[in-house]
Amino acid sequence: MYDLIIRNGTIIDGSGDARFLADVAVQDGRIAALGKIEETGRREIDATGKLVTPGWVDIHTHYDGQATWDPLLAPSSWHGVTTVVMGNCGVGFAPVKPQDRNFLIELMEGVEDIPGAALSEGINWEWESFPEYLDALERFPRAIDVATQVPHGAIRAYVMGERCNTDYAPTAEEVEQMTALVREGVAAGALGFSSSKTLLHKDIHGDYMPGTFSGRDEMLALGLGMKGLPNAVFELVSDHLGDDDEWAWVKEFQAQTGLGVTLIATTAPAYQNNKMYNLAEQARLEGHEIRPQAAGRPTGVLHGLQSSFHAFVGHPTWRAELAGLEHDALLTKLRDPEMKTQLLSEVSVIQSGPMQDLENLMTMVFPLGDNPNYEPSFEESIAGLAKAQGEPALSVMYDRLVANDGLELFYQPLGGYQNYSLDAQKKLLEHPNVLFGLSDGGAHCGVIADAGMPTFIMTHWGRDRTRGDQLSLEFIVRSLTSSTAEAFGMFDRGRIQVGMLADVNIIDFEQLRLFRPEAVFDLPAGGRRLVQRAKGYDWTIKAGEVIFEQGTHTGALPGKLVRRTDDSKASATA
Repeated sequence: MYDLIIRNGTIIDGSGDARFLADVAVQDGRIAALGKIEETGRREIDATGKLVTPGWVDIHTHYDGQATWDPLLAPSSWHGVTTVVMGNCGVGFAPVKPQDRNFLIELMEGVEDIPGAALSEGINWEWESFPEYLDALERFPRAIDVATQVPHGAIRAYVMGERCNTDYAPTAEEVEQMTALVREGVAAGALGFSSSKTLLHKDIHGDYMPGTFSGRDEMLALGLGMKGLPNAVFELVSDHLGDDDEWAWVKEFQAQTGLGVTLIATTAPAYQNNKMYNLAEQARLEGHEIRPQAAGRPTGVLHGLQSSFHAFVGHPTWRAELAGLEHDALLTKLRDPEMKTQLLSEVSVIQSGPMQDLENLMTMVFPLGDNPNYEPSFEESIAGLAKAQGEPALSVMYDRLVANDGLELFYQPLGGYQNYSLDAQKKLLEHPNVLFGLSDGGAHCGVIADAGMPTFIMTHWGRDRTRGDQLSLEFIVRSLTSSTAEAFGMFDRGRIQVGMLADVNIIDFEQLRLFRPEAVFDLPAGGRRLVQRAKGYDWTIKAGEVIFEQGTHTGALPGKLVRRTDDSKASATA
């Protein structure tokens, strides 16, 4: 008798091959049989008419603190994710000296918009070294698996102290110490090393994060610290992707180690003129294991009264009288016609980026509504709605903010959407060197809610897109499972295949949907975060145990820490 049998499901197995009808048997946390199964199971699930897929493997999250207090790792676990990778963008909480704990919290708060008060209250700091951090993660019970990387920011702070986030060049001895710490962490089980060299990443004081100005010698030395440790990955966030100097040392690292590199761009220019696509193609043609990450849609800021941002946050009256009010009191003020007149008469004190021209910004701000549309037309923008109504765009924006009890949120894509089309995004997602990523689960609590990216990709690209071609579900599932798992050296998951971990989603695909993002106040110290819920994941199974049924946690906590392994793909599959 098997522990669990999933019967009559439509299997999309994560290989990219065509779907098929079959039963799936599970024993001791792994897939034991696949096909027509005559035996019985201690529990059986009828998946007739449902999709049966591997659990999603999300390689870009920021649960580094949350993983020490939250056993669910929501919202990612609500969306069929059974493995998350954190330690991205060079930020994290190990290694750390006691006197540097607050520095790392302020760095995470500034870079990833996770409330510092929540991190301060939630993290128990049972570690100093990176191996001790891994041990602490391993002890904590959880629903899904977690894996992490060694972050450059913490490494620099540990070795260089107060000079870590300046343009001070480390000494040869300091580089040697940092290299040893990278190796120690990866040897103990980190999946790799991550760093950030983008000017967008700053701490709460406006100081650039450690590593932003690190030179070729430091970057190459830290990467080479992983040499000889199979399956390790170098993740690099950068404003300089494709520049000759950076491209040279990245390729040198890859050539010397044979390890994979994954690249992340955070600025709009990287997505213009197919730059990221061309970078992926160059790496493919040259035979380098260098793989850009791409999201299923452009990262989007959410405007709204429950968000940290909207068109009026820079107006003097907002700052002086409204910014600190509770939601109900704020609504009362905003419903006063005199307040509307006052705010619309003012000029924002924020005169940088898109806030320089609010009227133009409204051409890229879209109400989400109850059924969010992430590929809207100009006519659906605030500017388009205002044009149809014959009203000023900011007047319409004001009215929409206040309507529906002030709960509406508005999507502003940050880059790659100038033509009101995701065709360029589709081209990027289809490139064989591109990895699906950048959900940022656990991060950007006040302005972004992209942790539901796998659900968006399944619904929009696999079913609902009408303004262009869709993607096949077989391609989508492979990209969310085996492609991401194998890129990070996790060869025991990502496929519905005998011997693999029984991480499974059973999906009512016709009912699968995203709801409007909402603000909740469930972080430690009452911290706020924006989350987005889903419907259609009838069962999510982790290592053979049902962890969610009809969107409700069952209480099961089979999740573990995933440590880097020396095993090859072939040996793991065997």
